[in-house]
Amino acid sequence: MSSKRDGRTGGYRSAEWFGPHDVHGVRHRNLMKNQGLPDDLFDGRPVIGICNTYSELTPCNAHFRTLADRVKRGVWEAGGFPLEFPVTSLGETLMRPTAMLFRNLAAIDVEESIRANPVDGVVLLVGCDKTTPALVMGAASCDLPTIAVSGGPMLSGHWRGETIGSGTHIWKFDAMVKAGEMTTADFLEAEGSIARSPGHCMTMGTASSMASMVESLGLGLPQNAAIPAVDSRRNVLAHLAGRRIVEMVRQDLRLSKILTREAFENAVRTNGAIGGSTNAVVHLLAIAGRLKVDFTLDDWDRLGQGVPCLLDLMPSGRFLMEDFFYAGGLPVVLRRLGEAGLLNRDCVTANGRSIWQNVETAQCWNDEVIRPFDKPAKPQGGIAVLRGSLAPDGAVIKPSAASPELMQHRGRAVVFEDIEDYRARCDDPDLPLEPGSILVLKNCGPVGYPGMPEVGNMRLPERMLKAGVRDMVRISDARMSGTAFGTVVLHAAPEAAVGGPLALVETGDEIELDVAGRRLDLLVGGEELARRRAAWRPSHPVADRGWVRLYQETVNQADKGADLGFLTGGSGAPIPRESH
Repeated sequence: MSSKRDGRTGGYRSAEWFGPHDVHGVRHRNLMKNQGLPDDLFDGRPVIGICNTYSELTPCNAHFRTLADRVKRGVWEAGGFPLEFPVTSLGETLMRPTAMLFRNLAAIDVEESIRANPVDGVVLLVGCDKTTPALVMGAASCDLPTIAVSGGPMLSGHWRGETIGSGTHIWKFDAMVKAGEMTTADFLEAEGSIARSPGHCMTMGTASSMASMVESLGLGLPQNAAIPAVDSRRNVLAHLAGRRIVEMVRQDLRLSKILTREAFENAVRTNGAIGGSTNAVVHLLAIAGRLKVDFTLDDWDRLGQGVPCLLDLMPSGRFLMEDFFYAGGLPVVLRRLGEAGLLNRDCVTANGRSIWQNVETAQCWNDEVIRPFDKPAKPQGGIAVLRGSLAPDGAVIKPSAASPELMQHRGRAVVFEDIEDYRARCDDPDLPLEPGSILVLKNCGPVGYPGMPEVGNMRLPERMLKAGVRDMVRISDARMSGTAFGTVVLHAAPEAAVGGPLALVETGDEIELDVAGRRLDLLVGGEELARRRAAWRPSHPVADRGWVRLYQETVNQADKGADLGFLTGGSGAPIPRESH
């Protein structure tokens, strides 16, 4: 075992740490060697950081130790030097008040961990909802060669002969219990039949949507989106990603070369074709902002129009992610988009091929799951962006999950000041409720809650459920789970907590929703609104310390991706200087 060095650096970033033949180089190398690392690992091999969001508090990602080991195998085989490091893990299932409050914090963790350490390329292990955007945002701000490996969906749920989906059936069963159509005992029995393997939600919720965004943006290898977490092919994909990231470093294939305007256009149309989550809106806007890509909320509406929902998946349809994979996975959707002229075919992807080269031979094995363009699951799959006097900077709705008869609707508002007020009063027999009422929830946006929780899909009042009502128009500045459904208007901007028009709505006001016309209007006269505005005061103070205060003071509104204002742009910052 020789200690001789040939001075070769390969031109890699890590050579700034490991290359010098002075006290600084010796200090970095000798301490790393306490892990039993041979001398030649420091002589110009690409150093690959494996950014791991493993945590037992994030059950969707609890199998990531295995995935990380598979990535390492591939890195070693390709001649790289893998180094795994942990970052903040965001579990949607347990974190309070909402994992979204910590998305930007995790992105800071990722960015600074990459920037401060000797890594030349990065593999992002992502899964549960916010881990995907957080890691991509942080990596984008460093702009190194990067590939994402999603953890994959859990197996389909089964209960009493029925196929059931995570999230989606929890909301459905809860409503059935409230309506007297299901017993609490049956609800509790069904609980153990839903999440029956490692992996994230197997409906087309936010985790599955973001895994699909990773693949459609070109950040992941083909089939990244849908291979089940426990399928051996998920481990193969991780292994191949480990090999590929080494080549990406040698080719200097950076994130900014993949995450182009055209790639974001592909992702928006893909989200429409799969009936993807509304949460993808804020996440992609935030990722684009990190790289100063010209991509706005209006692009979501423009690019999504005319894109049918091809995927018959819960919550908008019948099937689950396991079925999607067996039917051919996302490459089939991308091929069908390409054949319809709705795919920018030349976009480069992480494997070095164009996105069209990756999917042009994809075959569909079940047209019931992935529908042809002339027989879509839903005629409109894109996200609709609404504007008007109630949301001048925009609000969003997912038409494929909404009730057609409510897509154009006028009704009187029943207003709740925050989610606690809603939970306390939603079943109050004195509420002025009728089937055509519009439920309005305030102070649940980025600043107001804080963190913009997934509470916009307010469960219907028990009185309405017992009367046979299964959907009502709901409007808020909050988000909703991608596993949820209904005629739910979300992300109203500006939010109530900063004085947006939503703050001025009172019970009894008329509101008009016109999805086809892209309008959302509060039908109250200007003089009355001016009187209310003069009397308005913020009802929720800014936190007095810590992360929450920093977040509330600097977060952008939903139409800008709810990132922290000082984090947008500025990618590719230099290596930190050596300390002396």
